[in-house]
Amino acid sequence: MLDFEKSGGLIPAIIQDAQTLEVLMLGYMNQEAWEKTQTDGRVTFFSRSKNRLWTKGEESGHFLEVVGTHIDCDRDTLLIKVQPKGPTCHTGSRSCFNTDYNQNFIFELVNIINNRYEFPTADSYVNRLRERGLNKIAQKVGEEAVETVIAALAEREVDFVNEASDLLFHLLVLLREKAVSLETITKNLESRHQ
Repeated sequence: MLDFEKSGGLIPAIIQDAQTLEVLMLGYMNQEAWEKTQTDGRVTFFSRSKNRLWTKGEESGHFLEVVGTHIDCDRDTLLIKVQPKGPTCHTGSRSCFNTDYNQNFIFELVNIINNRYEFPTADSYVNRLRERGLNKIAQKVGEEAVETVIAALAEREVDFVNEASDLLFHLLVLLREKAVSLETITKNLESRHQ
């Protein structure tokens, strides 16, 4: 149960992209906004400037569809994970924190690769790789690894960045082909760190 009384009836609600984990915005909710958010499945705030409930996207159509909610340990702050239906900021940016790129695009890329596996199209590079099978995908990872090493030793940063990007992309495809999630790799790396 949220404690709305602690801060005069309004609690902060941090809005985070459920796929990329990017923080998109901060708003405030009263009890009524929280209940409407839970009922409708779309984020509704209490607008302090308008002095009324305000569903994000009610004018633009850029709604924030609720994926999950988390209450902090003091029960006076919310973290709401969402699927944004367009830009979050009124300026047209992804985030109200003026990030000019998606800092966690890697998670979005994993979802794109998964989507290509579930809904293959003829013009998809991922689909063409998949059709060639595990051996070809693994071979591409090896080729890109060698090219990354060569680019690193050649001391041209642009080449190294491009080859490292190719290597990471092909490794993500190989992980999907082997049905190993990025979360599994992350947990393994974390366990090694301890």
